[in-house]
Amino acid sequence: MKKFLSLSVSVILGVTFCFIVWVVAAHDYQWELIQPYWGNLFSGWLTTLGISVAALCLSVVIASVLTAGQLSEYRVPRLLSRVYVEFIRGTPLLAQILIGYYMIADSIGWDSRFGVGVVILSGFSGAYLAEIFRGGVESVSSSQWLSARAIGLTEGQTYRHIIIPQAVRRVLPASAGQFANLIKDSSLLFVISVHEFTMQAREVNANTYAAFEAYIPMIVGYLLLTFPISLLSRYLEKRFHYEH
Repeated sequence: MKKFLSLSVSVILGVTFCFIVWVVAAHDYQWELIQPYWGNLFSGWLTTLGISVAALCLSVVIASVLTAGQLSEYRVPRLLSRVYVEFIRGTPLLAQILIGYYMIADSIGWDSRFGVGVVILSGFSGAYLAEIFRGGVESVSSSQWLSARAIGLTEGQTYRHIIIPQAVRRVLPASAGQFANLIKDSSLLFVISVHEFTMQAREVNANTYAAFEAYIPMIVGYLLLTFPISLLSRYLEKRFHYEH
C-alpha cells in the first residue's frame, strides 16, 4: 500500500511538473516588451529585500517578547500575550494592513508606507513565530529542568545553557517556513501603494500586457530571497545538532 501511494504521488507530481515546464517552454516570449521596465523590477526587488530583512529582525524580537509573556508565571503578561497572538492569527493580514495604515497610522500622523508595512508584517509574523518558539521551549522534557535545578542552575542559566540550545534546533524548520511566508506576504503591501516587487510586476503587466514576461522574473526574484533561508536553516540545524 505504501509503495502504491508513493508511486501515485510521484506520478502526479512528475506529470504536474512536466506540464508546467511545457507551458512555460511553449510560450512565445517577447522580452523586448519589458526591457524598459527592468530597472523598475529591480527597484521593487530591492524594496522587497529591505522590507523582508527589517521585518524578519523585528518579528524575532516581537516573537521573543510574546514567548516570554506566554511562559511568564504572572497572569497579566500571559493573558495579554495570548490575546494578541490569537487576535493576529485569527484575522486576515490584508485587513490588518488596511486598518493598520489607513486607521491607526493615519490617526497618529505616520505616513511612511514602508515603515508601517514593516511594522505590520513584523507584528503578524511575530505572532506565528511566538507560537513556534513557545512550542519549542515546552517540547523540552521536564527532566531537563529537574536536572538543571539539581546541579544548582538558576532559571536564567537553565534557559541559556539547556533549554534554548535544544529549542532552537527544534524550531528552525518551522521558523524558516514562517520567514519564507513573511517574504511572500510582503507582496500584500501593494494595497497601501508600497512599490515592492509584486506591485512593480503588476504595473509592468498592465503597461505591456506581457504577463509571462512580467511574472516569471518575479517568481525567480522571490526564489532568490526564500531559497537562502532554506539553506541557512539546514546549516543551523547541523550547527545546533545534539545527540539525545
